[in-house]
Amino acid sequence: LVRWQHPERGMISPAAFIPVAEDSGLILAIGDSVLRTACRHMRTWQEKGLDIPRVAVNVSARQLRSHDFLESVAAIIAETGIDADRLELELTESILMEPDAQRIDAFHRLRTLGVHFSIDDFGTGYSSLSYIKRFPIGMLKIDQSFVRGLPDNGDDAGITTAIIAMASSLGLEVIAEGVETRAQLEFLRQEKCQKIQGYLFSKPLPPAEMEDLLRLGRITPPM
Repeated sequence: LVRWQHPERGMISPAAFIPVAEDSGLILAIGDSVLRTACRHMRTWQEKGLDIPRVAVNVSARQLRSHDFLESVAAIIAETGIDADRLELELTESILMEPDAQRIDAFHRLRTLGVHFSIDDFGTGYSSLSYIKRFPIGMLKIDQSFVRGLPDNGDDAGITTAIIAMASSLGLEVIAEGVETRAQLEFLRQEKCQKIQGYLFSKPLPPAEMEDLLRLGRITPPM
């Protein structure tokens, strides 16, 4: 998620300003800027010969509803010259409940270009398997509200295990968000969660420090 580096108030979390941006419509300009900036960094790293992983960018529901969403994303990919297969767009579950034919077609056309799609914060919304099948979704991201209680909270453990099993049966990748402890990591490894994300590995980094990690080629969680 994007952070706002305010000149007087310092770092402002997305929870504090994204809802306002959504309501005002500024999220369209912010989202466009974030995607373009991310793609430019990807291009820079590619030109330096770095092996970059897939880069995920959050996309708001308002962006997805805009009539020129497909053209905007395709133009940024062409402008920056990135490998579209390295780009992942994170969707909210709520957008899956709006199965507009044109929107679904736009997603499939972007997928044809190479762009990947994931459902962010999975388990907190209202999506169903019938809606997931209509979109070219490749990954489910388990919301950190379920990860936080692992491994001791039985409900969280059960929900997490069920999501991992369901994703596997559907041929989807799964990633757990918000992993902060070794105990959480070990539980997720035991349940065969494919990918892990969270402060246990790294906090959000500026591009220069991210480049250092890419050169290193690995992140080792603390013991």
